[in-house]
Amino acid sequence: MFGSRVKLDKDLLARVKRYSDMAGYSSMEEFISHALEKELAVLEEADSEEEVRKRLKGLGYIS
Repeated sequence: MFGSRVKLDKDLLARVKRYSDMAGYSSMEEFISHALEKELAVLEEADSEEEVRKRLKGLGYIS
């Protein structure tokens, strides 16, 4: 693992904890890694940088 730390809003962290427990993940880190892997896989299917931007905008990540 990379060993970097990421700060999350406490409300988001509470949601991550709740859903990672409900879904049976062994840790919040495992849940977050899985969610990021899934999202990155969707973005990696894009044919161009412009398509990636459109997808990110559609998801609300950029404006």
